[in-house]
Amino acid sequence: MKSVLVTGGSGYVGRFIVDELHRNGWKVTIAGRHGPVEDSMPSDIGFQPLALEPSADFVAALQGFNALVHAGFSHEAGRYRGGEGRNVRGFWDRNCLASQQLFEAARKTNIERIVFLSSRAVYGRQVPGLRLTENTPCHPDTHYGLIKFACEQHLASLAYSSGLSASSLRATGVYGVLHAGAAHKWHSLIRDYLAGRPIDPRQGTEVHGRDVAKAVCLLLQAPREHLNIGPYNLSDMLIDRNDILMPVRDHFGCEHPLPARLNAATYNVMDTSKLAQLGWQPGGHALFDRTMREILAGQSESS
Repeated sequence: MKSVLVTGGSGYVGRFIVDELHRNGWKVTIAGRHGPVEDSMPSDIGFQPLALEPSADFVAALQGFNALVHAGFSHEAGRYRGGEGRNVRGFWDRNCLASQQLFEAARKTNIERIVFLSSRAVYGRQVPGLRLTENTPCHPDTHYGLIKFACEQHLASLAYSSGLSASSLRATGVYGVLHAGAAHKWHSLIRDYLAGRPIDPRQGTEVHGRDVAKAVCLLLQAPREHLNIGPYNLSDMLIDRNDILMPVRDHFGCEHPLPARLNAATYNVMDTSKLAQLGWQPGGHALFDRTMREILAGQSESS
């Protein structure tokens, strides 16, 4: 059985990754400041204390593992973009310098594969309506996007020079519920709508956490020739707040107005054909609809 260390494995996105790896027969160990607190975590999931800090002994932490999934990110609670708060230097030290040292440590140990969870934030502002491919020039305009892009480049350079097998996944927004009653990203939005608070129009590309996890597993098991060939876009569908709140309105018979639907033609949708060539297929509208039913069932029970 191959073993994998997952940084950030107890976080929102990390939990989906850990569950999928476990289902696929990997021996999984979570690395982070704090272990998982939910009782639903399988009992044979390991935990290793590890702070994402430049002072951490990453070489020691990686001993005995075949693969590394780096999904950890240190930020202010609930924020990625803007997650640096007032400590910009510390934000860069923990997330850029420490990540690069983690990758260097992987090169020195017996790690065979690395999957780095990057972000669509590396693209920054683009021409309205331009479809984003992995070859689209990146213009990151936030500390978050700049750090993810710097880590991507460092990992790619390291893989090229050392022969290490590594891939970066440029993930868009991640939605989903891991199990009944679990937390989800739209809790505050739905709560505010039901309370009659005004909701600003907004749209964004999203991908379910389970589809993120499937992509991670795919890259850990893909033939070597599919690795070290640049990043992979990871996205599913464009979702408007109107799409999220319409089933909420219908489910509860709510009379509050829905936010206006924005023009989808101006949004920069991500092209995922490169990942699809490896066999990856997202859940699309069917998975979104099923997830909304799960969310609404949980919302009804808590109301």
